[in-house]
Amino acid sequence: MGGLAADSAERMTLSGTLHRTAILLVLFAASAVCSWIEVGLFQHGGKGATLVLALVFSVCAISGVVLVWTTVFIKTWSPVTGPIYAMMQGVVVGFLSVGMDRRFPGVVIQAVGLTIAICICLLVAYRFGFIRVTESFNKKLAAATSGVIVYYLACFGLALMGGRTLSKVTGGIPGILISVIIVAIAGMSLVSNFDFAAQCSKERFPKYMEWYAALGLLVTLIWLYVETLKLLSKARNSQG
Repeated sequence: MGGLAADSAERMTLSGTLHRTAILLVLFAASAVCSWIEVGLFQHGGKGATLVLALVFSVCAISGVVLVWTTVFIKTWSPVTGPIYAMMQGVVVGFLSVGMDRRFPGVVIQAVGLTIAICICLLVAYRFGFIRVTESFNKKLAAATSGVIVYYLACFGLALMGGRTLSKVTGGIPGILISVIIVAIAGMSLVSNFDFAAQCSKERFPKYMEWYAALGLLVTLIWLYVETLKLLSKARNSQG
């Protein structure tokens, strides 16, 4: 009996994954709040302070990408890389949020509320079978996500050539529609990641997979929030 209990304790569970996700969210939120405050302290610090903020932002953003891909290939590292990623991305999202909120006051609170509402609706729909994650669903989602990545790369390339060119492509009604589509894809990715966690739990994967699945959920939640923030900002901008 003791051996069975020990084996059970070393296996992944859905409740354990949700607990790990909550931990990552707390770390992420704390880091985001701290970065928001720091930006406020540095805003009158001149060019030197601006360069420091830009350097911190760049290091955290690049490190976040490296951590995610490292964890994809070495899943056993997820108990360490997950918390580090959460804190680094908190810095990045905090910087982005404070910039958006200064330009469009109140947009961050709206984005947080809308993101939470989207998550609740999607997970309820998944729970009651209105959204079914199948192999075909995941294949279509992978194709759609690949298209979004190509779009991001195109925007980055256009940004290097000049902001005006980028604004023509992504501004106005077309830009809002593109953001709506990306928000929908991010939402479906959240459902897919949740289903992945549920299926891995049923198959009794190793305990460290709780952190890996939690990291996947956090990555998708951050993506959903950022795209929701961009969508609301574009809508505000189009109004005047």
